[in-house]
Order: sequence, then structure tokens, then C-alpha cells
Amino acid sequence: MSALATSSAGMVTSPHALASEAGLEVLRAGGNAIEAAIAIGATLAVTYPHFTGLGGDAFWIVSDGEGNVRTLSGIGQAAQTLPAYAQAIPTRGAGAAITTAATVDTWDRAFAISRDLWGGTQAWSNLFQRAIGHAHDGFDVTPSQRFWQAFRQDELRDWHGFAATFMPHGRLPEPGDRLHQPALARSLDRIATHGAREFYEGELAERIVAGLRDAGSPLTLQDLRHTAARDEAPLRVAYRGGELLSLPPPTQGVTTLQIMGMLERFDFTDIAEGSAPFYHLLVEAVKQAFIERNRYVADPDFVDVPARAMLAPDRLDALAARIDTAGALPWPHVYQHGDTVYLGAVDSEGRCASVLQTVYFDWGSGVVAGDTGILWHNRGAAFSTAPAHHNVIQPGKRPFHTLNPGMYLRNGKPCLLYGTQGADGQPQTLATVLTRLIDYGMDPLDALSRPRFLLGRTFSDVRDSLKIEADAGDDVIAALIALGHEVSVIPAQSPLAGHPGAIALYDDGRCAGAHDPRSDGIAMAV
Repeated sequence: MSALATSSAGMVTSPHALASEAGLEVLRAGGNAIEAAIAIGATLAVTYPHFTGLGGDAFWIVSDGEGNVRTLSGIGQAAQTLPAYAQAIPTRGAGAAITTAATVDTWDRAFAISRDLWGGTQAWSNLFQRAIGHAHDGFDVTPSQRFWQAFRQDELRDWHGFAATFMPHGRLPEPGDRLHQPALARSLDRIATHGAREFYEGELAERIVAGLRDAGSPLTLQDLRHTAARDEAPLRVAYRGGELLSLPPPTQGVTTLQIMGMLERFDFTDIAEGSAPFYHLLVEAVKQAFIERNRYVADPDFVDVPARAMLAPDRLDALAARIDTAGALPWPHVYQHGDTVYLGAVDSEGRCASVLQTVYFDWGSGVVAGDTGILWHNRGAAFSTAPAHHNVIQPGKRPFHTLNPGMYLRNGKPCLLYGTQGADGQPQTLATVLTRLIDYGMDPLDALSRPRFLLGRTFSDVRDSLKIEADAGDDVIAALIALGHEVSVIPAQSPLAGHPGAIALYDDGRCAGAHDPRSDGIAMAV
């Protein structure tokens, strides 16, 4: 399915063809990039339920094409009344469904930008029609959904409401089987008809809370009512004559920017792309940024997070100086889990949206909220229970988030949109993709197709080793081992390497985009 799409009239990319088609339809009808992105995000909430949904969080970077950039950070906050935790927060079940969900509110706030500042013409309700249709009429289960459902099959039968929603006839669906979600269709229809706040304050909100309460979640209607996405200025770092942009804490956007800020201080001219020195330099920059992230990043409403100081030139100089190009820093460090979807849209006027949506772990908490068909996320499991930890759980606090979609400006205007699934892997994947796009001049498909790495643990390998795809080559792998890396070889085109998407915008008005060949995704052009 993966191919390089090109156009001078607009483009979308997402991990599911039906979602990309929904966005493309909006652009063809004269809609703008934000309107297209809402349609894509709503459709993914139906067709990619293992990685995103109405019961999760979302993050946006939008630009009007002239470089006027805004970010929307949609992070649900912890319940005001929380259970007592003996140790760690559960990762599944009602004990993990302890933060509200902000995805729907990001759609609302993005739509307001489209309507008030971009002259958007599409009706709110029209943006949900494709999603409602796929939920009601069914869609073909993807190989990705089947993989993650089969992987969790020993757990999921105990998840509240899960089997009735995602296991028709009491069995795991196969790729190509039709999955119908009539309850979710009704929920989407209420949002389309009554607006986004129906999810937080209306009759739908009451049914969500009743369903969560029946499962054992502490979330209340008051918690939902207090949920609001934030419109904030982006963080920025200089890179190769342009600026890379990401979201402020409690996301790890600062981490991706620190990695790239360190790499800015190295000359890639004599470093061959895909060589051992290439991978080594990126991995060592990742290590330095992860140490910083795990020390500081949390909700700035509750703790001081020195994000701008972390991106100051003297700080980046000091971090870059710690990188030993001749040897690997011994590792392990704290692993962050999570799964996500990336979507991007560019319209005919160069306005663009770079978006990530998530339910945290694959299938989130596993809890379906009553009769709504809405699967709730488990982002609250990202909190610490250690009283002195900067990310300790507290009522009303937002948890640390791995999500960080990005945008690259040159001469003040957007020239790259990008983002990826992959939790701890997100900054790592983005470092490889961005250096290939910017330093080596690759087109999006080539940059996304090349071998990648993942430093740290995975769901199937608890070692803190450097996982690298086999097609990096035996010589490269041997050289990395000689540099001191503990290397684990994973198959070429492994899903462990993330599922990024990217769209490049050129000075002549053209754009080119792709979604990762490791995913079910596709970029589509007007």
C-alpha cells in the first residue's frame, strides 16, 4: 500500500486508508487542513480502535501556511477523587481508567481555529459522517488490529465490556472480517449533532460516566466537565537553517527537540547515512535527552519544568559535548510504553495540521464505557506513585505524555509535517526520519522505509538493548557492537520501529507525503 503521493492541491496521510479517504473527501469539497484532520481523526477512532478512540488524548500543531503556528495539547486530568495505591497504578481495567479524555475537545478547539481564523466552510456535523458510517455499517479489520488483539487474547476476555464490542460471535476477528460498532456510531452521532461538549457535559457524558462507574472507575461528571485542551505556543529549536517545533510539557516534545538540537552540533557531511557512526550518534543523543526527560518532564501546573532552559544553546552545547563518538554510554533507563496514530493534512493554501491521537497502551484500559461503545484509555498508568516523584499522581494533574507531533519551518513557513506511533520510540524514530529528510535530502517514502532502531525495552523483550532492524546490515551491526552497544537484531520493517508519517511542502507549492510501510497507512493526494 505504501507509495509516495505528490500534489499541488493538498494531501493527507494516516495509518488507515478509510481515514485518509475521509480527509481527502473534505479537501476535495473545499475544506481546509484542520477540517480534513478532524474527519481523519474521527474515522481512525472507528477503524483503528487498538491505537486511538474517543476515550483518549490528542495533540495538534497547526499552521496557517505563513508560519503562524499554534499547538493544542489535549490531556485528560486525573480524577479529583482517587483510589489509594499500595504500589504501582494498574495498567488495565478500571484502576487504569483514572484520567479524563481530551481528544474530542481538541477537535472542537481546532474547529474553532478553522472557523474563526481560516474561514472554514465545512459544517461540524459533516466531518463525522464517514466515521459514523464505518461504525454503523462496519469496516474490514486490519492486520494491525488482529495482531494486537491476538497478542492480548489471554487478557482481554476479562476487560469490562470489551468482548461484546470487539469480539463479534465471541471470537477474535480475522483480517478482512467486518466489525460493526453501532453503539459507537450513536455516540459519534450525538457529538456530530450536539457538538463536542456533548462528550463532556451532555447526555452522552452522563452515559460515559455511568458506564465507567459500573466498571469501577473513579471518574465523575464533574471531572469530564473540567476537561479542556490547551492552546499554547510551541517549543522551538534551530536545525540546519530552519526551526523544529513541538509541544510543551507534559509531553516529551522537548525531548525530541533536545535530540535534534544536539545533532545540530555535529556535521553529517562525512557521516554516511545508515552507517554505524550515523546510528551511534543518534542513539547517544537519545540517551542524553532521555536522562533529561526522566529528570524533569511532568505537568508544569504542579512542578517546575525548565523546558526553555533545556533547549537553550548552552545547555545543548553541554549535552552534545557528553556524547562520545567512539563509545556507547552504558544503558538502561526507564521505559515508557504506548501506542498512537499519526495523521497529517495540507490544503491547497499551504495550511497544515500535524496530529497524534492515542489510548496509551494498545487497547488502552480495556474498559468500554457502558453502552457508548467508547474504549477508555489508561494514560493514568503513566503516573508515578512515589510521593517525591515529579510525575506523582495527584487529583487534577495531567500525566507525562510520550506524544509529540512536529513541524519544521524554513524561512518561517512549514516545510515538513511529521509524527509517529511508538512511546519511547517516538523521539528515536523522529531523529532518524528527520535527519534523513533534512540532512540527506530524502523524500518522505525513502526516509520512512530505511532501517531504524529502538533503544530500550519492548513488550516482547525486557532487555535495555539497542534493537536494530536486520536490513541495517551485518557490518553495521558488528560495528555498533564494537562501539559498546548491546545489540538485538529485529526483523526488517518491524512494527517495533514505529509507524511514522510525513508530508514535505516545497517552495513551488508541491507537496509529497507517505505513511510508514510498516503500517496499514497511506498518504493520498488531491
